[in-house]
Amino acid sequence: MPLYESIFIARQDVPATQVENLTTTFADIIGTNGGKVLKTEQWGLRNLAYRINKNKKGHYVMFNLDAPPAAIMEFERQMKINEDILRFMTVRVEALEEGPSAMMRKEERTERPFGERGPGERSFGGEDRPRRAPRRDSNESSEGAVA
Repeated sequence: MPLYESIFIARQDVPATQVENLTTTFADIIGTNGGKVLKTEQWGLRNLAYRINKNKKGHYVMFNLDAPPAAIMEFERQMKINEDILRFMTVRVEALEEGPSAMMRKEERTERPFGERGPGERSFGGEDRPRRAPRRDSNESSEGAVA
């Protein structure tokens, strides 16, 4: 059977227990249609890049699935119907990632303190700023003009 990764975002005002219930409901849908949920990760309440239906945050959940296409179609149809789901995306992959996903591996992420720049980044003040050529006024006469 094909392998899939699926992520959905639930509304911010939904309690975490209800997000867990949604996760088990969607896992049951995959199971009843002949597929298997290989891994489930709840990434928690995170900020959205932009507002979706007046929500600034959302509960993120990721599934690793081994399921036939018919099961995925039913899975996505149920997500479309559900009012608590803001967005979802399912992608077919060649191989599933072993261990925790990149979102769950905190030691690999580098957090820089505010204001610290990395190599190659320029500041836009002081001596790094390119200088402008002096401005010529239109009142000044040009060199070859006869008055």
